[in-house]
Amino acid sequence: MSEVPSTHGPSTHGKRRPDRAALVIAPVLFVIAAVIWWDAGRLAEMTNYSRIGPATVPHVVAIGLALLAVWTGFEAWRGDFPEREPIEVQPVVMIVAGLAGQMLLLKTAGFSIATGVLFALTAFGFGRRKLWISLPIGIAFSFVVYIIFGRFLQLSLPAGPLEHLFF
Repeated sequence: MSEVPSTHGPSTHGKRRPDRAALVIAPVLFVIAAVIWWDAGRLAEMTNYSRIGPATVPHVVAIGLALLAVWTGFEAWRGDFPEREPIEVQPVVMIVAGLAGQMLLLKTAGFSIATGVLFALTAFGFGRRKLWISLPIGIAFSFVVYIIFGRFLQLSLPAGPLEHLFF
């Protein structure tokens, strides 16, 4: 029997193409490392009395990110990353909506209600579809966190109507 020629060009069986997404991520990581290094250099200028100071850990983080950028670029070029699963947009949108809702409600509704909205929308994004249960549970958990951090530890958290009702 004769082989039927492929209409898709040369066979790439066993050889993968470079991962374009990772090729974009690698320089972004390197830019972040450079910004951290630059900012840590400004900290070092302020304190010249010790070799270890406030700039030490940011410099280590910048070096780690730069190494990760090089490694990511190398692996991306070789095409060694595993195939990614398709992205489900709806859960991401719900989590981002929860974060936006928290930021918008924080000053007016207070910490407990705003963070309860974040909790409920994040739970919705992860598959818990009963908002009428998730929202009060999230507000209750957030109120407990407010009591612990705002009252016991004396941290400044934005108070809203719920917090003013009790304190």
